[in-house]
Amino acid sequence: MSQNDGTTLHLHEFLPYRLFVLASRISQSLAKHYEERFNISRPEWRVIAVLGETPHLSAAQVADRTAMDKVAISRAVSKLLGAELLQRNFSEQDKRRSELSLSSSGIAVYQKIAPIALKYEKMILDQLSDGEQELLTKVLTKLDALDLDFDNECEQN
Repeated sequence: MSQNDGTTLHLHEFLPYRLFVLASRISQSLAKHYEERFNISRPEWRVIAVLGETPHLSAAQVADRTAMDKVAISRAVSKLLGAELLQRNFSEQDKRRSELSLSSSGIAVYQKIAPIALKYEKMILDQLSDGEQELLTKVLTKLDALDLDFDNECEQN
């Protein structure tokens, strides 16, 4: 990655753009494996994956964990409820709060897609040495932990 004088944006070198494009390419490639076979979109798969790992979450919690907007989550949840892959129950602590979980059909779909996703991840990681994998994990963890309050940063400059 090259540095410039700070006034010219070279999109093909711009880290946020490169991360977005790479994530999109990986996500689209993986999605081909489950969209046609299971008739599940990427947002729907993300909901299933989150609830497969952690059941009894609200739609807002699912949105937070997937970094997706609430409208996309709402659409995905509605479709998955209609397809009977999710079930909605009300929290025992707060009857106004609904919790989402996978239905038995949703669990079955999760159990079929999760190995495909893990195999795909392995295929990607196999392209990296053990040291590169460790470094990638460290870099991603470090970047994920950043406080990205862009508004405050811009005001200070």
